[in-house]
Amino acid sequence: MTDERRRELGTRDAPVEDELVESFEATVEEGAERLQRTLRATLITGFFGGLEVGLGVMAYLAVLHETDSHLLAGLAFGIGFIALYLAHSELFTENFLMPVAAVVAREGSVLQLAKLWGGTLLANLAGGWVFMWLLVQAFPQWHDTLAEAGRHFIDAPFGLQSIVLAVLGGSTITLMTRMQQGTDSDPAKLVAAVAGGFLLAGLQLFHSILDSLLVFGAIQGGTDITYGQWLGWFGYTLLFNVLGGLVLVTALRLVRTKELMQRRRSDSRDDPDRAEHEQPPAS
Repeated sequence: MTDERRRELGTRDAPVEDELVESFEATVEEGAERLQRTLRATLITGFFGGLEVGLGVMAYLAVLHETDSHLLAGLAFGIGFIALYLAHSELFTENFLMPVAAVVAREGSVLQLAKLWGGTLLANLAGGWVFMWLLVQAFPQWHDTLAEAGRHFIDAPFGLQSIVLAVLGGSTITLMTRMQQGTDSDPAKLVAAVAGGFLLAGLQLFHSILDSLLVFGAIQGGTDITYGQWLGWFGYTLLFNVLGGLVLVTALRLVRTKELMQRRRSDSRDDPDRAEHEQPPAS
């Protein structure tokens, strides 16, 4: 189908579908909004994200303790992603698509992206650690379940399987974000949250934040796992989560919307008011 024919079929003059145009615009605008946050707002949002994904971990452990089924427990974990969506908080790994698209579209800077990533990551871990301490005190009967869950990741040898599990973890949650951004239907967004939770937790993909909460709980519950061991696992998992999200999802989406990205960047250059708006606010 020619570009001219595609223009005739849509209401816009860009050679892509109207739905893709709308999704692209929403992605860039949401990413720009996140990049413009102050450091205080970023830290608070990230801390709440760590607390709220903990709700999913609590549901996961409850089902896993009673059924010993990771697949059933993975369905329960979706509660955490539902909480993240409805409470408007976020995880570090949800910031691979939208903020990067905004930076490429010149709606923000690399420095703003680094602040968003670093602040959200540290705040997620802090909020998650606090929630897991509360969980360990509230449910001592889950200590053995937590120990087994934490050791699954810490004892995993570094190799191709662990790398691929981390890549899939990063790409899965980034795709979940893309699915939620691609629809205006709240029920559809909640379905995407449950599906993402099932894949991540039910299949035990390596996810730097989610699985860190399980390791924190195992440590707080009295196992001999150390924070040094966690840091060694966390380092490579974080790296390959980022690669999975950026390469398998974000980069391909940016290539798919190349014409729209070029137009957006051109508009940004031609609009001095927008350029002024893009300057990062004081933290």
